[in-house]
Amino acid sequence: MTSMLMERTGTPVPGMGFSGMGATAPAVPSGMPGVPSWMMVPRCTFKIEKCKGGMKIACDCDDKVAASMVQNLCTMLQSGMCSLYCMMNGTMVCCCNLTMGMCSCEMTKEGVCLTCTSGDAECCEMIQSCCDCVCTMLKCGCTCCMMLNNTPVCCGCC
Repeated sequence: MTSMLMERTGTPVPGMGFSGMGATAPAVPSGMPGVPSWMMVPRCTFKIEKCKGGMKIACDCDDKVAASMVQNLCTMLQSGMCSLYCMMNGTMVCCCNLTMGMCSCEMTKEGVCLTCTSGDAECCEMIQSCCDCVCTMLKCGCTCCMMLNNTPVCCGCC
């Protein structure tokens, strides 16, 4: 089976299949028909900035249901790896896996604020370079998808 990322509007996000990231894998013949699974991902506004030792990612949602969903997903997945995928016209143009730092999540009124930091100077520099990269991508019109443990938590732009 494969999974596909969908926005809350009910439209699939092209190029965001989750059987290896990218296009969805071809179906393998079996006795059971393959039924794709879909996950609705809240639409958020991203605010990304450098902070001492790393970066902060604020995901703010316009409605309370979306904010609650983002908060619940972050609560369940917060101890895992954080990744940021930037897409342009449905194609991934950048992926930042924040494996070089410790990420913590705090709830805000509109969603969540994820902080990724490291005490190591070189790791901090890598995290802040990812911050610069993602900020540039968002300013140029890309859409960002934040994932925890390879599970999409929220998507949006700045």
